[in-house]
Amino acid sequence: MNQASHCFGFEKDFVGNWRCIPLCVRRKLDLIGVKLKLSHWMEFTREQRQDLVDWPDQPSALSGMREHLRKLTLETADGMVKDLPIAVEEPWQTLAVIPKAVQQAAWERSASIGTNQWADLFELERFALCKLARPGHDHHNLDAAFSEILG
Repeated sequence: MNQASHCFGFEKDFVGNWRCIPLCVRRKLDLIGVKLKLSHWMEFTREQRQDLVDWPDQPSALSGMREHLRKLTLETADGMVKDLPIAVEEPWQTLAVIPKAVQQAAWERSASIGTNQWADLFELERFALCKLARPGHDHHNLDAAFSEILG
Protein backbone atom coordinates (compact mmCIF):
# COMPACT_ATOMS: atom_id res chain seq x y z
CA MET A 1 0.00 0.00 0.00
CA ASN A 2 1.26 3.46 -0.87
CA GLN A 3 0.10 5.25 2.28
CA ALA A 4 0.96 8.67 0.88
CA SER A 5 -1.76 8.59 -1.77
CA HIS A 6 -3.99 5.62 -0.90
CA CYS A 7 -7.72 6.32 -0.77
CA PHE A 8 -10.00 3.81 0.86
CA GLY A 9 -12.99 2.25 -0.84
CA PHE A 10 -15.30 3.99 1.62
CA GLU A 11 -13.95 7.33 0.30
CA LYS A 12 -14.85 6.48 -3.32
CA ASP A 13 -17.72 8.96 -3.54
CA PHE A 14 -15.27 11.88 -3.59
CA VAL A 15 -12.12 10.38 -5.15
CA GLY A 16 -11.22 12.36 -8.26
CA ASN A 17 -13.46 15.36 -7.60
CA TRP A 18 -11.86 15.74 -4.15
CA ARG A 19 -14.84 17.53 -2.57
CA CYS A 20 -13.60 16.24 0.81
CA ILE A 21 -10.08 15.97 2.20
CA PRO A 22 -9.14 12.28 1.97
CA LEU A 23 -7.62 10.51 4.94
CA CYS A 24 -4.25 10.12 3.20
CA VAL A 25 -3.98 13.93 3.03
CA ARG A 26 -5.34 14.38 6.55
CA ARG A 27 -2.61 12.03 7.84
CA LYS A 28 0.06 14.09 6.07
CA LEU A 29 -1.41 17.27 7.56
CA ASP A 30 -1.13 15.75 11.05
CA LEU A 31 2.45 14.68 10.32
CA ILE A 32 3.43 18.24 9.35
CA GLY A 33 1.32 20.00 11.98
CA VAL A 34 -0.93 22.00 9.65
CA LYS A 35 -4.60 22.88 10.10
CA LEU A 36 -6.09 22.95 6.60
CA LYS A 37 -9.75 23.88 6.59
CA LEU A 38 -12.21 22.36 4.16
CA SER A 39 -12.85 25.91 2.92
CA HIS A 40 -9.14 26.18 2.03
CA TRP A 41 -9.31 22.81 0.27
CA MET A 42 -12.36 23.87 -1.74
CA GLU A 43 -10.56 26.99 -3.03
CA PHE A 44 -7.81 24.83 -4.55
CA THR A 45 -8.11 23.65 -8.14
CA ARG A 46 -8.72 19.96 -8.75
CA GLU A 47 -5.09 19.71 -9.90
CA GLN A 48 -3.81 21.36 -6.70
CA ARG A 49 -5.87 18.90 -4.62
CA GLN A 50 -4.55 15.99 -6.67
CA ASP A 51 -0.98 17.22 -6.08
CA LEU A 52 -1.61 17.09 -2.32
CA VAL A 53 -3.05 13.58 -2.58
CA ASP A 54 0.01 12.48 -4.57
CA TRP A 55 2.51 14.29 -2.31
CA PRO A 56 5.08 11.81 -0.89
CA ASP A 57 5.07 11.23 2.85
CA GLN A 58 8.81 10.97 3.53
CA PRO A 59 9.92 13.54 6.15
CA SER A 60 11.93 15.57 3.63
CA ALA A 61 8.97 15.79 1.26
CA LEU A 62 6.55 16.65 4.05
CA SER A 63 8.51 19.72 5.12
CA GLY A 64 8.13 20.96 1.55
CA MET A 65 4.40 20.31 1.75
CA ARG A 66 4.09 22.62 4.77
CA GLU A 67 5.73 25.49 2.85
CA HIS A 68 3.69 24.72 -0.25
CA LEU A 69 0.43 24.92 1.75
CA ARG A 70 1.46 28.19 3.35
CA LYS A 71 2.05 29.74 -0.06
CA LEU A 72 -1.08 28.17 -1.55
CA THR A 73 -3.35 29.51 1.19
CA LEU A 74 -1.80 32.94 1.67
CA GLU A 75 -4.36 34.65 -0.57
CA THR A 76 -7.40 32.50 0.33
CA ALA A 77 -10.50 33.83 2.06
CA ASP A 78 -9.49 32.14 5.34
CA GLY A 79 -5.87 33.23 5.06
CA MET A 80 -2.77 31.15 5.53
CA VAL A 81 -3.06 27.71 7.15
CA LYS A 82 -2.45 27.55 10.89
CA ASP A 83 0.21 25.49 12.62
CA LEU A 84 -0.71 22.65 14.95
CA PRO A 85 1.53 20.40 17.01
CA ILE A 86 3.21 17.82 14.81
CA ALA A 87 1.84 14.31 15.43
CA VAL A 88 4.21 12.45 17.74
CA GLU A 89 3.23 9.31 19.64
CA GLU A 90 -0.40 9.70 18.61
CA PRO A 91 -2.62 6.64 19.21
CA TRP A 92 -2.44 5.78 15.50
CA GLN A 93 1.37 5.87 15.68
CA THR A 94 1.52 3.53 18.67
CA LEU A 95 1.72 -0.15 17.77
CA ALA A 96 1.48 -1.72 21.23
CA VAL A 97 -1.87 -0.31 22.37
CA ILE A 98 -5.21 -0.28 20.60
CA PRO A 99 -6.91 3.05 21.39
CA LYS A 100 -9.99 2.74 23.60
CA ALA A 101 -12.24 4.48 21.05
CA VAL A 102 -11.22 1.93 18.39
CA GLN A 103 -11.71 -0.98 20.82
CA GLN A 104 -15.15 0.34 21.77
CA ALA A 105 -16.18 0.93 18.15
CA ALA A 106 -15.02 -2.57 17.19
CA TRP A 107 -16.92 -4.12 20.11
CA GLU A 108 -20.09 -2.22 19.14
CA ARG A 109 -19.81 -3.68 15.62
CA SER A 110 -18.93 -7.21 16.79
CA ALA A 111 -15.58 -6.76 15.07
CA SER A 112 -12.44 -8.25 16.49
CA ILE A 113 -9.05 -6.56 16.59
CA GLY A 114 -6.11 -7.81 18.59
CA THR A 115 -2.85 -6.10 19.46
CA ASN A 116 -0.89 -8.07 16.86
CA GLN A 117 -3.43 -7.23 14.16
CA TRP A 118 -3.32 -3.55 15.18
CA ALA A 119 0.48 -3.54 14.97
CA ASP A 120 0.36 -5.17 11.53
CA LEU A 121 -1.87 -2.47 10.06
CA PHE A 122 -0.35 0.27 7.94
CA GLU A 123 -0.10 3.59 9.75
CA LEU A 124 -2.74 5.05 7.41
CA GLU A 125 -5.15 2.25 8.37
CA ARG A 126 -4.61 2.91 12.08
CA PHE A 127 -5.02 6.65 11.40
CA ALA A 128 -8.33 6.04 9.61
CA LEU A 129 -9.75 3.89 12.39
CA CYS A 130 -8.68 6.38 15.07
CA LYS A 131 -10.09 9.38 13.21
CA LEU A 132 -13.38 7.69 12.33
CA ALA A 133 -13.89 6.17 15.82
CA ARG A 134 -13.14 9.30 17.83
CA PRO A 135 -15.92 10.68 20.03
CA GLY A 136 -17.96 13.38 18.35
CA HIS A 137 -17.30 12.11 14.82
CA ASP A 138 -20.39 11.21 12.77
CA HIS A 139 -19.11 7.61 12.28
CA HIS A 140 -20.99 7.15 8.98
CA ASN A 141 -17.94 5.51 7.33
CA LEU A 142 -16.84 3.52 10.37
CA ASP A 143 -18.65 0.28 9.51
CA ALA A 144 -17.20 0.36 6.00
CA ALA A 145 -13.75 1.21 7.40
CA PHE A 146 -13.78 -1.77 9.78
CA SER A 147 -14.90 -4.05 6.93
CA GLU A 148 -12.29 -2.77 4.51
CA ILE A 149 -9.37 -2.54 6.92
CA LEU A 150 -9.99 -5.59 9.10
CA GLY A 151 -11.60 -7.70 6.38
